[in-house]
Amino acid sequence: MPILVTDQGFAEDDWLDAILEPEAVLAGAGGANIGVALPPTAGPALLRGVLDVIDLIRGDFPSFADGRGFTIARRLRLMGYLGRLRACGPLLADQYAMARRAGFDEVEIPDDLAARQSEEQWRARANWRAHDYQSRLRA
Repeated sequence: MPILVTDQGFAEDDWLDAILEPEAVLAGAGGANIGVALPPTAGPALLRGVLDVIDLIRGDFPSFADGRGFTIARRLRLMGYLGRLRACGPLLADQYAMARRAGFDEVEIPDDLAARQSEEQWRARANWRAHDYQSRLRA
């Protein structure tokens, strides 16, 4: 079962509803809570007309070296998306601060990664505002 990483540490996934493909949501599918899985090949503009009805967007990362999800998260936030934004995939603990700064609320990682990178490693990056080198350079 995947592990959620938040600023408080590891947690179990509390999202109980389906996470749909963007095409299904655009076609009107969904229930009380709508979740969308947005692949890195899809632009966030695809969801422009339905952002206000989506409760969770899961940005999928095929590998830790694929940074397109960070750009997608930033664009979604700039488009006004205020809902829950989740990064999903084999991100590294070192990337947690970047994920939070880009706009993600949480990161979903596989069990094997959680076993290799402890909760303490992830929590060390929980104060993600303190790990912004650009603001330190400007000071």
